[in-house]
Amino acid sequence: MPTTKPDRSLIALVAGFAALAITVLAAIALVQQQQRAFTRVTHTLRVENQLSLILARVQGAESGQRGFILTGNDGYLEPYHIAAARLPGDLAALRALVADNPDQAAAAKRLSVAALTRQDALSRTLAVYYGGDETGVRMRFRQGQGKAAMDDLRQIVGGMQATEARLQQARADTARRWASAVVAALAASTVAILAVGLLAFRDARRRLALAVQTGEALGAANNRLMAEAAHREVAESQVRQMQKMEAVGQLTGGIAHDFNNMLAIVIGSLDIAKRRLATDPARVAVCLDNALDGAQRAAELTGRLLAFSRQQPLAPRVLDANRLVSGMSDMLRRTVGEHLKVETVLAAGLWNTSADASQLENAILNLCVNGRDAMPRGGRLTLETRNADLDDAYASAHPDVTPGQYVMISVTDTGVGMPAEVVARAFDPFYTTKGVGRGTGLGLSQVYGFVKQSGGHIRIDSEPGAGTTVELYLPRSQAAAATPGPIVPAPVVSPRAVDGEVVLLVEDETSVRRVSVEALRDLGYTVVHAPDGARALIALDAQPRVDLLFTDIVMPDMNGRELADETLRRRPEVKVLYTTGYTRNAIVHDGMLDAGVAFLPKPFTFSQLATKVRQVLDGAGANRA
Repeated sequence: MPTTKPDRSLIALVAGFAALAITVLAAIALVQQQQRAFTRVTHTLRVENQLSLILARVQGAESGQRGFILTGNDGYLEPYHIAAARLPGDLAALRALVADNPDQAAAAKRLSVAALTRQDALSRTLAVYYGGDETGVRMRFRQGQGKAAMDDLRQIVGGMQATEARLQQARADTARRWASAVVAALAASTVAILAVGLLAFRDARRRLALAVQTGEALGAANNRLMAEAAHREVAESQVRQMQKMEAVGQLTGGIAHDFNNMLAIVIGSLDIAKRRLATDPARVAVCLDNALDGAQRAAELTGRLLAFSRQQPLAPRVLDANRLVSGMSDMLRRTVGEHLKVETVLAAGLWNTSADASQLENAILNLCVNGRDAMPRGGRLTLETRNADLDDAYASAHPDVTPGQYVMISVTDTGVGMPAEVVARAFDPFYTTKGVGRGTGLGLSQVYGFVKQSGGHIRIDSEPGAGTTVELYLPRSQAAAATPGPIVPAPVVSPRAVDGEVVLLVEDETSVRRVSVEALRDLGYTVVHAPDGARALIALDAQPRVDLLFTDIVMPDMNGRELADETLRRRPEVKVLYTTGYTRNAIVHDGMLDAGVAFLPKPFTFSQLATKVRQVLDGAGANRA
C-alpha cells in the first residue's frame, strides 16, 4: 500500500500550518507596531498643545498685568492669577511629556526657567505698582526687559514646536508604513488560510480514499480469519476481538441510525415549517410539534445511552419496593393492555432499599413492556418482590456481584422466551429481536446500566416457549423509608416569577444561553447572564439583588460547582440550580447526585424549566452548592 503521497501531503500540510502561524504572528506584531506608531503621533500632538497652552498662559499674564496697571481695573488681573496658579503644573506636565527626548527635555527646562522668570518679573512690577512708585513702573516698562523675555520664550517654544513638527511628520510616515505592512500581512494571511484549507481538503480526500482501501483490506482479512477459526484453536482470541468490534459497530451504527432518523424529523419538519410560514401559518404548528417530538426522542435516546454507560445522575432515596410496585399497578395495567393479566406477589417484611425511584419505575416499566411484546396473543405478567441473600458462592459464579443482602424485584412473562444466544446478548445496546420499528434495543441495556450504577445485580432466566424472568437485585438499606407525600398534579400553566425575582444565568454555549434567557424572561424573571464564571462573579457584585444562580456545570476555567461555592460565600441567601448534559463528577459522585443539590438535566422543555426554577425559589430545591 503506497505511503509516499500521504507522507508528502502531511509534510505540506504541516508546512502550510507553520506558514499560516508565522503570517498570523507577523500580522499581530505589525498591528502592535502600528499602534505604537499612532501612539507616538498622539504624543507629539499632546506636546504641541502643551507648548501652546504655556505660551498662552504667559502672554495672558503679561497682557493682564499691563491692562491692570494702565486702567487700575482688577478684572484684568484674572489671567495673571490663573498663570501664577497653573503655570508650574503646566511646565511640569510638559517636562514629563518630553522626558524621553534629551533635546526636547533640555529645551523644556530652558522654557520653564524663562516662563517662571517672566512670571516673577511681572510679580515684581506689580509689587512696585502697589508700592505707589509709578516712576519705577514706567522705568521697568521703558527698559524693554519684558519684550526681550517674551521674545526668548517665544523662540524656545517655536524651536520645540518645530522639533515636534518634524517628529510628527516622521512618526506619521512610520504609522502609514506600518499600516501598509498590516494590510499586506492580512492579505498574506488570507492567502495562507486558503492555501492551508486547500491542502487540508486534498489531504482529507486522499486519506478517505486510503481509509476505504484499508477498510476493504480489513474486511477481506476478517473473512479469512473467520474461515480459518474453525480449524485453528489459536484464533479464539481474534474471534473474541472481532465480537467486541462488532458490538462497538452495532452501538455506533444504532446511535447513528436512531439519531439520523430523529434529526430527519427535526430538520424536515423545521424546513417545511419555514416554507409554510408565509403561505400556510396554520400548519406551521404541526411541523413544529413534529420537530419537538423528534428532539425529545433524541433527548430520551441520550438519556438511555447515559443509563447504559452508568453516567446518568441518580438521586437515590430510601424506599419501600412493595409500595412502589403497588403504586404502579394501575399504570402497568393500562400500559400492557386488557389482553394481559397483571399479578403482583409482594413479600411480607420486605427490606428497604436505596435507589432513584423514578429510574426504578422506568426500569420496571421497560421490563413490563418487553414482557407484553413477548405475549402478542395474551398471557400473564407477574411482578414479585422478596428479600435475597447473595452469598459468596453466588458471587464467585458472578464476578460482578458483591456478597450481601439485596431486595429482589422480578418481572415474569409467559411469552415466547429466548434462546441462550439471545439471552447472552440481551443487555447489548441496540440489540433487539423485535421487528423494524418496534424497539430501539436500548430498553434492557438502560435497565442494566441503572441497576449496575445503583450497586445492584441483574439476571435473566429464559427458555424458548417457557417465558422469561428478569430479576433486579438492589442493595438493602438499613434506614427507614420516607413516607411519600401527596401526588401534586403538574401545573396546567407554567409557574412564573414573583415580585421581580432576579436570575443570574451562566452558560458558555451562546445559543443555549440565548434560548434560556428568552425562556426565563417569558416567565417574568429579570435575567442577568454571563458566559463564564469570572464574568458571572462581576455581574453578581454589580447586581444588588440575585435570587437564583442557574449555572451550567461543565465550563472552562471555573466550573459550575466552583462558581456556586464562591457565589454562596459572597451571597449565602442565593439559591442554586445546576444544569448540564453531562456532569463529569462536579455534583455527581459514584453515580449519585450529591445530597441537597438541585439539578435540571439538558435538554429541558419550557415547562420543565419553569417548574424547576419555581421549586428551587420556593424552597423545594436546594440552595447549597
